[in-house]
Amino acid sequence: MSILQPRRVDGHQRKGSGPRRNNAVSAAVLFVAAWCLVSIPVRAVQAGEQPAQAQPAKAATPLSQLVKEAEQNNPQIMAARRGWQAATQVPSQVSTLPDPELMVDHMAAGTPLPFDGFHSVEMTYLGFGVSQSIPYPGKLRLRGEIARRKADMLRQQADSVQRNVVQEVKAAYFRLGYVQQTLSILNKDVRLLDQIEKIAEARYRTGQGNQQDMLKAQLQQTKLLRDTTQYRQQMQTLQAQLKQLLNRPQVSSDIVTETLIETPLPFSSDDLLEAVRTGNPEVGAQHEMVRDRSLQVELARKDFYPDFNVKYMYQHTASPFPERYMLSFGVTLPIFRSRRQQPEVAEAAEQLNSARRAYEAQVQQTYFEVRDQFLMADSDSKVLKIYREGLIPQATATFQAGLAAYQSAQQDFETLLSSFLDVLNLDIEYWHTLAEHETALARLEQLTGIQIP
Repeated sequence: MSILQPRRVDGHQRKGSGPRRNNAVSAAVLFVAAWCLVSIPVRAVQAGEQPAQAQPAKAATPLSQLVKEAEQNNPQIMAARRGWQAATQVPSQVSTLPDPELMVDHMAAGTPLPFDGFHSVEMTYLGFGVSQSIPYPGKLRLRGEIARRKADMLRQQADSVQRNVVQEVKAAYFRLGYVQQTLSILNKDVRLLDQIEKIAEARYRTGQGNQQDMLKAQLQQTKLLRDTTQYRQQMQTLQAQLKQLLNRPQVSSDIVTETLIETPLPFSSDDLLEAVRTGNPEVGAQHEMVRDRSLQVELARKDFYPDFNVKYMYQHTASPFPERYMLSFGVTLPIFRSRRQQPEVAEAAEQLNSARRAYEAQVQQTYFEVRDQFLMADSDSKVLKIYREGLIPQATATFQAGLAAYQSAQQDFETLLSSFLDVLNLDIEYWHTLAEHETALARLEQLTGIQIP
């Protein structure tokens, strides 16, 4: 029977059939429908137990395997790592003396022709020399240290990118697990609702019910079909997101998640907050920025001191004349201090103050997020316990009692349908809350660097 078309039931007795035979047949139909309904397992949850778990046809993929795959293959992570590795090559470059300059000089006197008068004029010579610039002591060391701080900052940023990707993989995985579990629940409830409709039809045939009950059951079946379609669309979107994070082709096989299990949080809020300054890569990057700006201030102050240049020259002349040697020493004069060095120091100092404020802002923002995710995880854990030990068992018992009352004409169909929807909605809400709980724990791992077992 199509769930989109109402079933037509002929309420007239067949010719030649008596009332006693009709009642016997109707009672038999009602008994068979009730037996079919009871034979389908209802997702009863006893105290301390989870709702029934779906059994996927395809082998489930562990979350740890996907996390490892993302860390190895995700292009964002690889790009961030390459940027950090490139930055590690900079310190030796900037902390090394400038390349020396080799020079060749020639001087002719009385004629523009090269080497003309070389043996007759003493001022004519061919010279070879080398020149070396030498920054003021400490400048090269500071430049190397600044480059190392920038490399450390890029390392922290690469770690942050990796954690962000891992958290996105986990969040998508948990959401996909919830959607796949919900689809399994909806498929079971469609069959369960079909059995309820058969009971309503059997009651209608015996004159104890009405056609409206059957139409309501069919309407609810259509709504479940709509919900199933929407959840399938969500599942395909999550599959695409996971494949993008894992750098898999979109045409690759879909991922089946393991059944979600509640993970206890063994850390207190204070433990998590304490780990922020040392375990959060974004906070670490801001701290490296502060140290970099502090070194920039020190380097700017060094610019008040001169740099040096040393040059040595050998001049070769003809045999009648003596060889000449020349050593020169030069010094830069930072005489425009009010227009160059002083503004440079002021700029570096303001950048240092800005970096310090940004660091504290990042710490406070992370504190808030850690506290918020901790409260969410703690609240979800308590709500999950209420679902397992209270709401779902109570709703299941109410539905079973309502079913028995409906079969004996002591309860109307509207009440039975309402109790059925309570079981359905509470079951779906349980898995949604569980996915949110696991996502909050994944976010706490990202924010603090603490691995939650």
